[in-house]
Amino acid sequence: MIASRNIGFVAAAATLLAAAPLSSIFQQWTWLIQSAIAVAVVAGAAALTRLVRAPLWGQVLGMLAGLLLALTWLFPGGGELVAFLPTPATLAHFGELAQGSLQDMRSYGVKVPDTTPLLFISVLGVGSVAIVVDVLAVGLRRPALAGLPMLAIYSVPVAVYVDSVPALPFVVGAAGYLWLLVTDNVDRVRRFGRRFTGEGRDVDVWESSPLAAAGRRLAVVGVVLAVVLPLAVPGMSGGLLDQFNTAGNGTGNGRLGQGGGPGRIDLFAALSGQLNQSEVADMVTVTTTEQNPFYLRFGVADELRPDGFRVRPPNGRPVNRDLPDPADRAQAGVEQQTYRATVEVNRSLNMPFVPVYTDPVSFDGLNGNWSYDQNLGVVFSNRDNSRGKRYSFEYVRSTYSPAALRRARPLPAEHPIRLQQTRTPEVREVSLLVNRLVEGKSTDYDRVRALYDYFSRENGFSYSLSTKGGTSGQEIVDFLTNKVGYCQQYAAALAWLVREAGIPARVAFGFTNGSSVDGDTAVLTNRNLHAWTEVYFDRFGWVPFDATPAYGVQGSTRSAWAPDSDAPDPEPSDTAAPTAPEDPGATAGPQRDEAADKDTDAGFDPTTGAPVERAPTWPWWTVGAVLALAALLALPALRRRALRRQRHRRPAPVAADVAPDDAAGASIPMTVLGADAERARADAHAAWDELLDTLVDYRVRVDPTETPRATAERLAREAVGEDAGSATAVRLLGRAEERARYARDPLTGEPLHPALRTVRGTLAARADRRTRLLAAVLPPSVLLRWRTSLGDSSARLVTASGRLRRLLLRWNPRRLLATRRA
Repeated sequence: MIASRNIGFVAAAATLLAAAPLSSIFQQWTWLIQSAIAVAVVAGAAALTRLVRAPLWGQVLGMLAGLLLALTWLFPGGGELVAFLPTPATLAHFGELAQGSLQDMRSYGVKVPDTTPLLFISVLGVGSVAIVVDVLAVGLRRPALAGLPMLAIYSVPVAVYVDSVPALPFVVGAAGYLWLLVTDNVDRVRRFGRRFTGEGRDVDVWESSPLAAAGRRLAVVGVVLAVVLPLAVPGMSGGLLDQFNTAGNGTGNGRLGQGGGPGRIDLFAALSGQLNQSEVADMVTVTTTEQNPFYLRFGVADELRPDGFRVRPPNGRPVNRDLPDPADRAQAGVEQQTYRATVEVNRSLNMPFVPVYTDPVSFDGLNGNWSYDQNLGVVFSNRDNSRGKRYSFEYVRSTYSPAALRRARPLPAEHPIRLQQTRTPEVREVSLLVNRLVEGKSTDYDRVRALYDYFSRENGFSYSLSTKGGTSGQEIVDFLTNKVGYCQQYAAALAWLVREAGIPARVAFGFTNGSSVDGDTAVLTNRNLHAWTEVYFDRFGWVPFDATPAYGVQGSTRSAWAPDSDAPDPEPSDTAAPTAPEDPGATAGPQRDEAADKDTDAGFDPTTGAPVERAPTWPWWTVGAVLALAALLALPALRRRALRRQRHRRPAPVAADVAPDDAAGASIPMTVLGADAERARADAHAAWDELLDTLVDYRVRVDPTETPRATAERLAREAVGEDAGSATAVRLLGRAEERARYARDPLTGEPLHPALRTVRGTLAARADRRTRLLAAVLPPSVLLRWRTSLGDSSARLVTASGRLRRLLLRWNPRRLLATRRA
C-alpha cells in the first residue's frame, strides 16, 4: 500500500511536468498554480480511496469527485454550497466556460492572456490526464501506457503553433515520464528480494544494479537523441536552432517572414535581408479600384526596447465575422472612400501575415484561421501562412488635411495607448534633440512635422543600404550622428523621436506601390518592401508618416499631411492657420540631379530609380563549397601519401656480403650489420607495414595469424601470379620482415623500396578500375586505421569513466549510510 501511494504521488508530479508545454501558450503562470491545486486534490482523493481499499472503479469515482471539488473552488459560479460544493448552477456555469473557451481560442493568438474560460479548460484537461495516468500507473500497473495521455497535453501547443514548440518544455515532460517508469521498476525489483549481477555477485542495498544503470543510460541517450535530432535535421520547421538566425542589423539575407509565429518573427531582419538581395523576386500581385493607393501593409512593431522596436503577438477576431467600421473617425477635414482590392501572394512570401490596405471592412477568400487585430491593423494566423493565398477585401481609405490634424487634442496621460506607445529608453542625446526640435510647437501635429522635417537632405540625411558603424554603443545615436541609413532606420528613428515627444508612434511594414502591368493591377517585388512610421492622433487613429528619402524608395508615396521633406513645403509647420488640403494622391517629385550626388542605395539607379542588375553571388558560394568538399575528400589520400613518404624517408644501408639463394631459388643479397642492426630492423618493419597497407588498399586478404614467410608465399602464388619479378620482390620483403622479427641479425641488401613499387604496380594492374580509384582517392588502409583509432579512443574513454564511477561509489552516501546501519 505504501508503494502504491508513492507511485500515485509520482504519477501526479509526472503529470504536472508533462504539462510544461502549456507554458508556451499562456502569457503568465496562473494555469500552473491552478493545475497544481487540481492535481494535488486528485492525488489526495486517490490516496484516500486506496487507504480504505476501494476497488479500481471506486478510486476513479473518488478522483472525479476530487477534480469536481477543485474546479468548483477555483472557478465558482456563485451558486455553490459552502464555497466548494457544486450545484446544478455550478455545472451550468462550467458549460458556459467551456463554450467561452471555444470563442477565446478563435479570438486570441499565442501567447494567450489568462482568461477564465481558457484557464478552466486547461485545468480540466490537466486534471483529467492526472486521473488517467493514475489509473494506468497505479491501478493497472501499466506506467508505460501513461505516456499516451501525457502526449495528449503536448499535442495542444503543437496544434496551435505555426512553428515548432520550444524543446525545453518537452524535455521537462519527458523527465517526468521517465521518473514514473523508474519508480515503477524500482518497486517491481524490490519485490524479488536480494539482487545479483550477471556474474552472481551480490549487489548491496546502496549500489544500483548494472541493469538499472544501463537502463538509465539508454533512457538518457534516447531522450537526448529524440530532442536534438529534430532540431538539427534540415527541413524541420522552427525549433531551437532557428532562434539563432535572427538579426536586425540590416545585413541579413534571409527570406521574408519564414518560420515563426506572428509574435516571434523579426520583421526588421526579414526586410533587411530582402533589400540586400541582388536579384528581384515577385512577391505580391494586387488589383485595386483606388487610383493612387497608399502602402500595402502586413506588420507592425510597437514594442520599443533599448535595441529597437519589436513585434508583439497580435490578438483579434476572425476575418469571416463583422469587422470594425472606421466611420467613427469621419469628421471635418477627413475624407473616407471605400475601395475593393484583390491580392494574390506569390509562393516566395511565406509568413503568418497577409498584406492588406489600412482599415479593411470585409474579406473573401480567407477562412476562420485568419484573424484581424484592430489595434495593430494586421491580419494574422496561428495555424496558416500567406504562401499562395488569393483573397479579396473592401477597405476604407482615409485622407487627412493638416488643419484637421492640428485640431487633434493631446491624449490624456492615463489613456492606454499613450501609456503603452510613448515608452522610450533613456537616451540623453535623443531627449536633447527632441526638446530642441519641438520647442515652440503648440500642437501634436506641429511637433510631429518638426521631427518629420528634420530627416531631410538639408539637414544632411541620405539613403543607403551601406551604413557606417558608430562608437556610441546605441544604434539610434549612431544613426542620428551619421545620418545615413535605409527605410527601417528612418522609420524606427522617427517613431522613437515622436514617442520621446510624448506622442504615440510605431513602425509599420509593407509594400510601396509597384509597377503596373494591366491598368489597375500592379506587381510588388522585394524592391517594394518598405517600413514607415505611424503616429496616433486623438479621434483620427493611426496616421502614416514616411520619413525615408523618396529617391531611395521605389513606388514611394507622399501625402498632404506628410509631404516630401526634400521638396519645398507650401505650408509652414509652425502655424495653426488652416490651409487648403493638397491632393492626397500627389507625390512630390524628388530632385534627381541632387540625389545622384548623394550616397544612394547601391541597389537603385539614382537617375531612373530602376533596380541595378548585379552579378549573383551564389557562384562564389558554390565554388567555395565545392573546394571545401574536395579538401575534405582529399584528406585520406594526403594521409596515405604522407605515411608512405615517412616510411621511405630513411635510406637503406649499403650491402656488404651476399647470402646463399633461398628455398625458391632466388638470389637474395643480404648483409649482417653490427651497430646498424636496429636501423635495418626499422626499415624492414616499415617496408612490411607498407606492404600490408598496400594489400588492404587493393582488397587482398591479410591474415594476421600467418608468419611473414607464409604471407609472402601465399601472395607469390595468388596475388602476383606468374610475374616472377613480383614474386621475388614479395619473398624479399617477407624474408626481411622474418629476419627482423626473429633473427639476431637482420637482413638487408638491395633497397626494399623498389620491391615495394614492383608489388604495388602488379597489384594495381590486376585490380579493377573501381578498386584502383578507391585506393588512390579513399585508401581503405587509412580509413581502417581511423576507425580502429576511434574505437580505441572510445574504449579508453569508457574505461576511464568506469574507473571514475567506481571511485565515486566509494563515497556514495547510500553506501555510507548502509555501512553505518550495519
